[in-house]
Amino acid sequence: MSTPDSAVGTDEDRAARVALTGLAEPGHRTVWAMVQSYGAPATLERLLRGDCADARLRTSVMARRDGLDPRRFAETTMHRAERLGARIVVPSDDEWPARVESLALLELGVPGRVNHDVRPPLCIWTRGGLPLGETLDRSVAVVGARAATGYGIHVTSDLAQGLAEHGWTVVSGGAFGIDAAAHRATLTAGGRTVAVLACGVDRPYPAGNTALLEQIADVGLLISEWPPGAEPLRHRFLVRNRVIAAATAGTVVVEAAARSGAAQTMSRVLALGRAAMVVPGPVTSAMSVGCHELLRGHPDATLVTNVAHVLEAVGRIGEYLNPLERGPEHRRDSLDEESVLVLEAVPARGTITTEELASRAGLTVRTVLRRLSLLELAGLVVRRDGETALSRGSGAAP
Repeated sequence: MSTPDSAVGTDEDRAARVALTGLAEPGHRTVWAMVQSYGAPATLERLLRGDCADARLRTSVMARRDGLDPRRFAETTMHRAERLGARIVVPSDDEWPARVESLALLELGVPGRVNHDVRPPLCIWTRGGLPLGETLDRSVAVVGARAATGYGIHVTSDLAQGLAEHGWTVVSGGAFGIDAAAHRATLTAGGRTVAVLACGVDRPYPAGNTALLEQIADVGLLISEWPPGAEPLRHRFLVRNRVIAAATAGTVVVEAAARSGAAQTMSRVLALGRAAMVVPGPVTSAMSVGCHELLRGHPDATLVTNVAHVLEAVGRIGEYLNPLERGPEHRRDSLDEESVLVLEAVPARGTITTEELASRAGLTVRTVLRRLSLLELAGLVVRRDGETALSRGSGAAP
């Protein structure tokens, strides 16, 4: 739905969007709908004078503005971002990631505000030199447990490196464990990676990943819906997850405990119709319980074990054609049915006459003689003095 406000894309529009993020958390259904109908500046005016049918929103706005001048907040925040080298991206900008607009239609049907307020961002703060939309255009999210196992780290690193080598951007949440492994492997491979934060882009979180996140800011992108200075409150990670799901072509969950944030992200991926990919783990691992439950409970979830599987799921039709994996080929694989019957009738040890072969294989002597000639040429049997034996190393014995 397009907004009728003539201020779209102007400094007034940007400032109003920033002010609105100070009054309501990102994804708020009513705020987003009002911006679509009236534009950001008019929506800000309406909320500040209490002109809103959503009583809960009215109460929240009144409470927040007691300690916050929204316009002053916007002005201060935008100056702070400028000093930081961060920029604000809004829907009218060329680099706006178009995929996030699919959140406009997301309906989860699950109780709770975090499942109700899942609308598109009003703006996205970005730190880094890459264009946001272009960087996310060919992107895959790789997410999972913070308490990752060695197995999970190994699989994640292989997947991220493979995606980077094929020109795909790897998106994750900047957390410990699987997220950090995905970012690091991508950087090592010289690829592009994006960390979607649940706090301001000037507040690397967790602190233990500060060096990693600063490296991402240098060569990739740090992005957030929350303005610089915003704290990483617990509920914000769940709000953030909908952007990871919507902005990418698909999401891979490598390890996830039961009732994990990664599993919650995948619920949004599935609801949006994106490629939902799950790496299986050891059945004895608590860190793979969530993965196995996703595979059991969602027919649309795809089991993946390597980067070829991921590329097949997210690539354009016919872009990545991979032959089916199969075991080693044997000389007997190309045999016709009658030759197989004859070969299987030859004892594992010792020799057998042609007449005995015919009886055991249920074929005529003439047919057996023809098939024996082919089997001998294939190096599967040897014939001497009218008797037949398996050749050494034929692999024909059961």
